[in-house]
This record gives sequence, C-alpha cells and structure tokens, in this order.
Amino acid sequence: MTQQEALAEREARIRAKESELVSLFAELVEQKKSLQQHSPAPAQESPEQPINPGDAPDPCETQTRPAPSAQQPTAKTTVRTILGGVENVYLDPPGMEFSARIDTGAQTSSLHALDIVEFERDGKPFVKFSMIHPETKEKIQMTRRLRRYVRVKELGNRESQRRPVVRMRVVLADIDERVNFTLENRSRFKHQVLIGRNLLQDLAIVDVSQKYTTAKPDRPEPGGAK
Repeated sequence: MTQQEALAEREARIRAKESELVSLFAELVEQKKSLQQHSPAPAQESPEQPINPGDAPDPCETQTRPAPSAQQPTAKTTVRTILGGVENVYLDPPGMEFSARIDTGAQTSSLHALDIVEFERDGKPFVKFSMIHPETKEKIQMTRRLRRYVRVKELGNRESQRRPVVRMRVVLADIDERVNFTLENRSRFKHQVLIGRNLLQDLAIVDVSQKYTTAKPDRPEPGGAK
C-alpha cells in the first residue's frame, strides 16, 4: 500500500469516528430534553411566617394557605377637618377666642399686631406687641420669643417688608397645634387672625362658601409655647 492510500484510509476512519460522535451527541440532547419534560417542577420556598406556640400546625396535617394579595392597601386614610372660610379659633396666649380668616393661599398664619418693639432678654431675642381684645376692644399686651423674620411683598408694593415671627398655640375644631405667626398691622382687614397653610396642610379642607362650621372650641388648659 502506498503512502497516499494509507493517508486516505486514515482520513476515512477519522470521518467515521466524527460521524459517530455527532450521532451520540444528538442522542444525548434528546434524552436530556425528555428528562426535563417529565421531571416535576422544583418546589418554591414560601416566606417564613411567625407562628405562635398555640397556633402550631399538626405535623400530620397538610395545610394550604392562599398567597397574599399584591393589591392589599397599606396606606392609612387620613381624616381631615372640614372648615369654612371664617372660623372661631382659640389662641394661647392670650387665652382668648378670635374670629379668624381661613386662607389656603397664605403660606404662614398672621396676627394683627400694634406697637411692635423688639428687645433682648438673657441674650435671647423677644418681641413685645399689642392685640385688640375681641370683645372690649382694648389693647392686650403680649410678649413672645422672636423666632425669625420673613419678608413679605404686598400686592402693589414693589418693596418687601420684614416681619417678625412668633409661635402661638392654636385650637381650631379638633386641631390643637403650635404654629408660627407673622406680626403685621391688619387694621385694614376685618379679622385680626389669619390661618394659613402652615396649620391647615394635611389637617383640614376649606370650603370658602361656608362660615363657622365648627362648634366654638372649649377653653383648653393654659400652656402656651414659649
């Protein structure tokens, strides 16, 4: 046998082996697919839930629990107080009831203040001012800690005005909060007190078509914020 014939015979044997390997591989793939189709799906582990000792299941009993709903509500519904455009509010101090304008357009509540004088006490800023008694119309002297200043630009006025801010306790319907008030001369307005969003937000809904929708607040125990 010549060398060329020997090479041809060897090449033929290699091709035969390759063909045999391809057939074996194809058979192996088919067997694997068949096993996957007939095998049961793996069990999924359910999340652990705490079990009270008295609620332990019987080990001989199989229990099936429904899967928790994905649409179960989680947020709590907030109940808000409905107020009219004008309401009676209790301020502490001075421990009196005033008629107040309820205005969602105002960011900060405000008070009618006269004779405003700023001073220091023990190194801390204070402000002295007067309010008008809602019944006798006499001046009520007030002294509060000065919290900060705000700049307010009134309609038609190009320059903003700096106003002092104090903290007061407000009782309005079922709302009892301590909020900031800006001090300003509100003599041109009918109401000495204006309640803004810093009290109303997330607590009340205002219906401007109504007035005095809530009962007059009972006089709370004194204890105004400093």
